[in-house]
Amino acid sequence: MTENEIGKIIVDCAYKVHVTLGPGLLETVYEVALLHEIRKHNLRAERQIPIPIVYDNIAFDEGFRADIIVEDLVIIELKSVEAILRVHKKQLLTYLRLADKRLGYLINFGDELIKDGISRISNGAEDWGTRSR
Repeated sequence: MTENEIGKIIVDCAYKVHVTLGPGLLETVYEVALLHEIRKHNLRAERQIPIPIVYDNIAFDEGFRADIIVEDLVIIELKSVEAILRVHKKQLLTYLRLADKRLGYLINFGDELIKDGISRISNGAEDWGTRSR
């Protein structure tokens, strides 16, 4: 399965979770619910995965944790805030770079409409920015 195919499933699952639970709960509530929905699609997904920082050829497991990684291909960063800031997108892009992944989704369950709370972040030589889906 490609990253884009996984991404479609992630978006569909996020929509279902948001419609069911509504906006504004704690991030961890959405994390476990989204993980459950993704796994119902027979995808391998893990939560709170350490992302090491490599410096001077030494890996440090300090600080960074991906909320959810799906099929070891796509990183999902979850928020439940009033508004997504640029720093949130930069945070996910940093995770993608450190983990050597190409695609991530920043999902804000704090938005009234989940379609407004989903950003597709790409880590590629041709696309070093963000693109909303």
